[in-house]
Amino acid sequence: MDDKQKPQTIAQKILACHCGRDHVSEGEIINADVDIVLGNDITLPIAIEEFNKIGTGKVFDRDKIVVVPDHFAPNKDIKSAQQCKFMREFAREQDIKNYFEIGKMGIEHALLPELGLVLPGNLIVGADSHTCTYGALGAASTGVGSTDVAVAMATGKLWFMIPRTIKFMYSGDLRKWITGKDLILHTIGLIGVEGALYKSMEFSGSAVSKLSMDSRFTMSNMAIEAGGKFGIFEVDEITEEFLKFRSDGNYKIFRSDPDAEYEKIYNIDCSDIKLQVAAPHLPSNAKNAEDLKDINIDQVVIGSCTNGRMEDLKISAEILKGKKVDKNIRVIIIPATQNIYLEALKKGYIETFINSGCVVSTPTCGPCLGGYMGVLAEGERAVSTTNRNFVGRMGHPGSEVYLSGPAVAAASAIAGRIATPEEVI
Repeated sequence: MDDKQKPQTIAQKILACHCGRDHVSEGEIINADVDIVLGNDITLPIAIEEFNKIGTGKVFDRDKIVVVPDHFAPNKDIKSAQQCKFMREFAREQDIKNYFEIGKMGIEHALLPELGLVLPGNLIVGADSHTCTYGALGAASTGVGSTDVAVAMATGKLWFMIPRTIKFMYSGDLRKWITGKDLILHTIGLIGVEGALYKSMEFSGSAVSKLSMDSRFTMSNMAIEAGGKFGIFEVDEITEEFLKFRSDGNYKIFRSDPDAEYEKIYNIDCSDIKLQVAAPHLPSNAKNAEDLKDINIDQVVIGSCTNGRMEDLKISAEILKGKKVDKNIRVIIIPATQNIYLEALKKGYIETFINSGCVVSTPTCGPCLGGYMGVLAEGERAVSTTNRNFVGRMGHPGSEVYLSGPAVAAASAIAGRIATPEEVI
């Protein structure tokens, strides 16, 4: 069969559309138009320097550049203040419409979907590896280097190699407390941290169709932890409901052809999946939480671009309500955006957290990357709802990070060790 007649996956269709073609072939290199270019306070300053060298003077479209200082903001020190100042001045000079700082900002990968800036069928690049989050909306989104972002800001285009696609079919009923975090940790544990290297991960199946958007964002967010280029969900009624008040409906939905070719198809029975924890020092080191009950901890972090949304705070509050965190540990809770923070306040979750002995922070990526607001000392262990547990990820190289969903994190906060909700409620 001629390549131009071959059935296409979602990823292929989006990339083909963005280079003005009907079909593209796996392994082919294309030059595609991008819909959104994203940068933060760690990566964008480098991109700005490279952009200035290109010499175009102006960004290709001021409405398609998104700038979010969220990693070290509110500024933790002089260097981070200088970084943010540099970005702020660039945004003003270029008249960037979508610039979000303190008071308006959130963690970038929660903020952009909340504001309706990323939509189905979009092609999105960002100088942050977890840009793949937006695949939950049926978009092709991926992290790139700062130099690539500079080129994209100048030209509105970027090169891509057409990836092969791996399909993950989730069936069965989810057990109580199980969320997308448990599904994706189980999946990464199944295929390994390079199991989807430069592949598009396509999430599907009857169990997925019941997942909240919050859980879907979590799964797409961690596609990169398996090496994935994209982590894509097909648009359905739940997606459309999420977009109802965030979009005018001016977007294009792409679906994989029924006979599209996949590199591999995994069939996963969710009824077999228990609460998961990824032990140090890889996200693929997934284990059942109940098998790690002898691991004492020093800190719990609930938040990040992976698990700082309303679903995560609701589950955490349900478990923590009327309880106290263990006297020997610190618990940091970070709503991912100002709107999430405000909604959690209205629902009484913030009061529950503070009464339990937690600290609640303004939106920031801080502790996830060992930046601030929760850096670990030598020998300390944390349970965290973030996305990486590499050596030294959250602080000292001699510390340890155990990744989990909100249910295990909240239960562990009460127990002072890795625990499940059934043990503390």
